[in-house]
Amino acid sequence: MTRTDPLDVPRPDARLHFGVFFQGVNHWTVWSAPESGSQIDPASFRRVAQTAERGLFDAFFLGEGLRLREVDGRIHDLDVAGRPDAVTQLAALAAVTRRIGLVSTSNSTYNEPADLARRLSGLDLLSEGRAGWNVVTTDNAWTGANFRRGGYLDHADRYRRAEEFLTVARALWDGWEDDAVAGSAGAPAWSRPGAVHRVRHRGAQFDVDLAPTLPRSAQGHPVIFQAGDSGDGRDFAARNADVIFSAHGGDFDDALAFAEDIRRRLRAVGRPDDDLRILPGTEIIIGDTEEEAEEKKRWVRLQQVTPATALGIAGLLWGIDLSDRDADGPLPKEDPVVAENDGSFGSRRIADPRTVVDRWRAEAEAHGWSLRETVIALGPQRGHVGTPAGLADTFAHYVRHGAVDGFNITPYLIPDGLDDIVDLLVPELQERGVYRTEYTGTTLREHLGLREPLTHRSAADRRQAG
Repeated sequence: MTRTDPLDVPRPDARLHFGVFFQGVNHWTVWSAPESGSQIDPASFRRVAQTAERGLFDAFFLGEGLRLREVDGRIHDLDVAGRPDAVTQLAALAAVTRRIGLVSTSNSTYNEPADLARRLSGLDLLSEGRAGWNVVTTDNAWTGANFRRGGYLDHADRYRRAEEFLTVARALWDGWEDDAVAGSAGAPAWSRPGAVHRVRHRGAQFDVDLAPTLPRSAQGHPVIFQAGDSGDGRDFAARNADVIFSAHGGDFDDALAFAEDIRRRLRAVGRPDDDLRILPGTEIIIGDTEEEAEEKKRWVRLQQVTPATALGIAGLLWGIDLSDRDADGPLPKEDPVVAENDGSFGSRRIADPRTVVDRWRAEAEAHGWSLRETVIALGPQRGHVGTPAGLADTFAHYVRHGAVDGFNITPYLIPDGLDDIVDLLVPELQERGVYRTEYTGTTLREHLGLREPLTHRSAADRRQAG
């Protein structure tokens, strides 16, 4: 990590924001250990959300899986598969939580704005202003096969659809004026005449003509999250999002470069460069000592990357079935088979498998690694490992120097994976003054310290300019 002069701290009063991501379909959540509970029991969702709220987290996030992952036409049954409809599950959690935000990952490629905007608006009202929408897109026909129209959208087209989708959704959320509903039983009508506006939109993707059915919540609009890392994705976030997720949270210099790039894009579209919260995804492993934390990390990785999982991941890289091989033996001697990706194992792509295989072989030979050890060592490196005090120092450095605004935490155990973070790490962060000691607002927008919705600011700007 790059350290700077302690007197040169650009954001000395910055506070860290935490979210928790209940993933569902993945192999990173350890489901086979005795310490793990059910991935689909409503009690597990409730336990995670309430623990996060006890830890003063900003939000609870649900992933979305519109189709189970497959390999060679068969369900990839090594993964956890426990994703309910997000809005339905979050509505249930709204009843057993009071402050924490509730964020639905919902796809703009395979939903329609009139329906999804209404359901998100309902969640926002039901939770009294705690709803958020993680706008995701899908570009593969593998998922599209589950839908009547099938097919897929090219990379650029899916962002064009998402942007038009969001335009329609915001128009629907703005369809009711703030004082549309009568303030007393003595009013002449339940809603003020002319206060509910019909939305008419005809564009390349959508043709909408309707009057929205619900008023706005206390926070105006659901908070908009986005996770694209391509140039198109970052531009989309700069134009539209309130929060951006990223994969740039494990290394300080990489995280800072990502944050500075996002701020440049914000300025380019006329937004303040502090208008978007940056929350990289991360996994946090805590031990009483650094040695204990590293040993726990080893246990976690061996649970996540089982022999069967290691063979599955390597098989995708080599493009051949390795299920009959020994995961604790050497790497395959065969050269990788380069074939067009069919969307197996989600939308995972390996652009240049030969180069990756050459690197894996060189590293495995140099270190004496087995196939499984190679997958663990050279696969995606996730998150932060250390003591509560050491991690608190690291996170304080990240947020005070503008590399992140916080982290979206993926627990490796459900439902108890947040306990160490809430009980051990949060107090250390509070002691350093980089984490709240109580909720000071009631809405998700307030928790994140966000300005009013973009369309509301645009209207205010037009009134001021006039």
